[in-house]
Amino acid sequence: MDLQGAIPTFIHISDGRTHDVKILDMIPIIAGSIYIMDRAYLDYQRLYHLHTSGGRFVVRAKKNLQFYRKSSTPVDSSTGLQCDQIIRLTGPQSKQRYPHPLRRVRLIDPENHNDIVLLTNIMDCDAQQIAEYYKSRWQIELFFKWIKQNLRIKAFYGQSINAVKTQIWTAVCTYMILIIIHKRYDFNVNLRTMMQVLSVSLLERMTFKELFLNPKLTEPIESNPNQLGLFDF
Repeated sequence: MDLQGAIPTFIHISDGRTHDVKILDMIPIIAGSIYIMDRAYLDYQRLYHLHTSGGRFVVRAKKNLQFYRKSSTPVDSSTGLQCDQIIRLTGPQSKQRYPHPLRRVRLIDPENHNDIVLLTNIMDCDAQQIAEYYKSRWQIELFFKWIKQNLRIKAFYGQSINAVKTQIWTAVCTYMILIIIHKRYDFNVNLRTMMQVLSVSLLERMTFKELFLNPKLTEPIESNPNQLGLFDF
């Protein structure tokens, strides 16, 4: 997902038997881009390929990380940061698969107090920024949650592979169209309201501006205060 535009840039639909880490072989690598991943995607050989191809990454480390510290940078512990280190891997396989230095950032999650260790090849920003990069990964979870709640993927209408993929792609395309309309016309309504207005106005001969500038059609809809929001619009 491109966090600047809040839109997915790569989607691959697979069955539950496909390991997450194999998806790294399919994602196009764009030099200078930052790839934020959970520890299910931790594969040092694949990460090294991403690194040598000009990509930047932030990935959560596994608990059995073997390394030695080359240097440390002081951190402000009041922010939740615990350490900021430059390390080299020492595991028999990991040191061969990723022979370059890595940056290790350790922090405490302020919500559940979990200990989180991040590995990255980004060396030119402070540790707090690395932590913020990783936190932005949650936008992907909110994206899928929004689609399931608003575009009816709570249940599938068919059981075949083609039927399931068709329903998922239809939902994703619907979301993309809503985002494009919202960005192009800068409407002061959220995506849920846009979707509801469009669903009851399919037979109306009106432009998007006429449709969404009509105050009667775009009255705010009460939302659950405990429900997470996907974006700030």
